Amino acid sequence: MLVSVLGVALIFFAVNQIAVVEEHPRGYIHYEHPTHEGPVAERDILAKPVSEFRYRNLTRQAYDYSCGSAALTTVLNQYLGRQFDERQIMEGLLRFGETDKIVERRGFSLLDMRRLATALGHPSGGFRAQMKDLRTLDHPAIVPIAYGGFKHFVVLREWRDGHIYVADPALGNISFTESKFEEIWDQNVLFIVFPNGFEPRDGLALTDYDLRQIDEQTINMLAFQEFPVFTRPMEQWADRAGTLVPVLTTDREGVERVINVPTRTYYRNK
Repeated sequence: MLVSVLGVALIFFAVNQIAVVEEHPRGYIHYEHPTHEGPVAERDILAKPVSEFRYRNLTRQAYDYSCGSAALTTVLNQYLGRQFDERQIMEGLLRFGETDKIVERRGFSLLDMRRLATALGHPSGGFRAQMKDLRTLDHPAIVPIAYGGFKHFVVLREWRDGHIYVADPALGNISFTESKFEEIWDQNVLFIVFPNGFEPRDGLALTDYDLRQIDEQTINMLAFQEFPVFTRPMEQWADRAGTLVPVLTTDREGVERVINVPTRTYYRNK
């Protein structure tokens, strides 16, 4: 009888211990790993979302066409210590820029940015440069790029070890190899806004997180995820190719569509 009672007690104790789950602070992950000394090492690791680093110290564009205003806001806030939001900069660009042309092209130009920067008391200018000039550049610069058939503005943060690090208003903090950046750099233009009495800040300085390298395939994937509209011109170009026809499938509603998993359209020969 005594043995039975002790057995039940031991089973109850074991089940109770298994069921006990220690609570950890929100955002922390409990991590255990064996050590050479014998006992298991335990610690709590603070896990942060990728977005906290990806869009750190930059203004994320609110609209498909507002990369210019977001890039300028990023430079003004993170480098020059101003405190604007993108809407204020957009309103300023519409007021001091070429309003009719802005509406027509649905976007802002470097000339619009220069006019607003002047109104805010900052000298600025556009410069032609070469890749070698980026290695000694001592100011962040707004740079036009042509990528995936679209014109876009990014903020060039720094060159380091053969990579160009940029703050992209759409994709976040990313990097390009020198060769890839040279390929997409539109007309080798740099647009620089100078402090003019404002103390430069280090908000665009590189961090340990920035020093990871991202391959071109990953950057393409991020672009397609952020702006699916990027895929449409590519599909249209492929549709016009004389030796290719789209491979169709039927969805649940009975509508035929081009197979697109998730961003690459598949084709077969005629």
